[in-house]
Amino acid sequence: MCAKRLIASRVKWNHRTRDILPPLLAWFARNQRDFPWRRTRDPYAIWLSEMMLQQTRAGSVIACFQRFLRRFPTLDSLAAASREEVLKLWSGLGYYRRAGQLHEASRRIAGGREKQIPSTYKELIKLPGVGRYTAGAIASIAFGEAVPALDGNVMRVLTRLLAMPDDLARQATRNKLQRIAATLVPEKNPGDYNQAMMERMFQATFDVSHLFTMTYVCFSHLRVATNIRYGI
Repeated sequence: MCAKRLIASRVKWNHRTRDILPPLLAWFARNQRDFPWRRTRDPYAIWLSEMMLQQTRAGSVIACFQRFLRRFPTLDSLAAASREEVLKLWSGLGYYRRAGQLHEASRRIAGGREKQIPSTYKELIKLPGVGRYTAGAIASIAFGEAVPALDGNVMRVLTRLLAMPDDLARQATRNKLQRIAATLVPEKNPGDYNQAMMERMFQATFDVSHLFTMTYVCFSHLRVATNIRYGI
């Protein structure tokens, strides 16, 4: 999609669906699960939580996250630690490669020119262990950048709402969804929006029919307004 069409789609999205976002964010404020990483805007803590949450249930992360922050309260303290100590504190989460990548990234940042966690999606995604979803989550939640954070649940719902028969295992499909999702993120409170979308898709207590109706109208309008071709 060319830049002019992308901008036009964002304008139409913001104009035609501005009444949709308040209910979604209000629902999130009432129903979001209480996690320690949601009580802070510290980029280091948010980055740490997102690395731990990769392929791991949130409930299993809480104790390790709190233990980690007690031992390594700052990026510099993590960078100064030994790899063995980092892996030991990671015990219980599995996927130990993430711990190594986290440690490597902390040392790279601490030894760099800025000496602080990158504040943009473009720079965050260059860090070891940080992919599209993690970069989008950190950039939007910690720094307020209007970029999408697409986890598996959100991607599956998007493909259904947009009637896309594409295989999510294919990189081309994920690229397409990333481009579409980028037009949906609001400039204001993008982190809350991304978390609300993920929470909405995850929780079993929400009204599925209401969510489907609300999002179907939004995405159907977007599909027509931007004339996106889905190959179907």
